[in-house]
Amino acid sequence: MAGDVAHPQTDQLHAFLETLSDKMRKEGYVPDTSCVLHDVDEDEKGNLLYGHSERLAIAFGILNPAPGTTIRVAKNVRVCNDCHVVTKYISKIMEREIIVRDVRRFHNFKEGTCSCGDYW
Repeated sequence: MAGDVAHPQTDQLHAFLETLSDKMRKEGYVPDTSCVLHDVDEDEKGNLLYGHSERLAIAFGILNPAPGTTIRVAKNVRVCNDCHVVTKYISKIMEREIIVRDVRRFHNFKEGTCSCGDYW
């Protein structure tokens, strides 16, 4: 559930995402807040993006299995534009293959690119 903080690794996951965000910004990442439909200021919209389920799942996948393991995430809704970009950055920075299945297709992220060619 969105906003749930009951998981025992919640603090660790959010701290890890914060560290990743700093690394992504150094690589040129700029949050795309156009997919956040809440009537809040831009900074808050950026903060809301951190709670998207695929980001939390990817962070969990990086922190828990053996290094180098392919991360697989399944979603029942479409990946937002910003999460698609973020996942490309994460695959490059963490040197991990990430496969995300959304409602439309499989996205295979590797070395900062996606198999969909950014068309989804």
